[in-house]
Amino acid sequence: MARVLLYSDEPVLAHGFLTVAGGFPGLERCGVCQSPAELVERALAEDRPDVLLIDLTPEVTFGLLTQLRRELPLCRIVLWVRTISTELAYQAMELGIRGILRKTLPAELLVKCLAKVSEGELWFDKGLTASFLSAKMVTLTRRESQLVSLLSQGLKNKEIATTLSISEGTVKVYLSRLFQKVGVKDRFELALYGLRNLQNMSREPGASHPGLEAEGARGPAGSQWLRSLVVERHSERIPDQLSLWGPRT
Repeated sequence: MARVLLYSDEPVLAHGFLTVAGGFPGLERCGVCQSPAELVERALAEDRPDVLLIDLTPEVTFGLLTQLRRELPLCRIVLWVRTISTELAYQAMELGIRGILRKTLPAELLVKCLAKVSEGELWFDKGLTASFLSAKMVTLTRRESQLVSLLSQGLKNKEIATTLSISEGTVKVYLSRLFQKVGVKDRFELALYGLRNLQNMSREPGASHPGLEAEGARGPAGSQWLRSLVVERHSERIPDQLSLWGPRT
């Protein structure tokens, strides 16, 4: 029997969830929080839930999710979304999020997914699994992330070198290695991927993304730092997938 704690700032949505979940045999007890602060307090103090179902509102940051993952290592976190980009979904998975469910999911299937996640399984929307298979994640070093971010702003090699206090030749070496690492042909293609990742991180609801460095959300010249870069692989065939993935090791 799974204990589920929901965060949502929509009272009607929360009431509907409680109504459906209350009659489902796989869920022992369900609670609702109306603010991230209340979610942290109840999750750490009194409720000790098996599953956290978190409505991805603008108040939900990846800093909050990181804190919950750190302080509740045995609790499974599931994001409840209307829409989410492939980039953000990848970053959430990197944090250890156990599921991403859309709000259009039928109520009975939603609680079934939560019960399965509480048993150790992963559950992601079918559309997301297809997106995951058509993309790859490239981990960036701090210096590489600075270069991608500055390049995405349209800076030339000389301007990047000045901003980072390195030589122009060093910038060229870094960019050449990045082209091979990411699998792009030139600086324009790399800049497009960087720009898409940065835009998706900043415009999505709740998108204070986890790729930011610990000491601050901005790098040189006010640029954001990406810990990784999601790159789509358009040429690969995507096989049919189920939304349910097996237990995670």
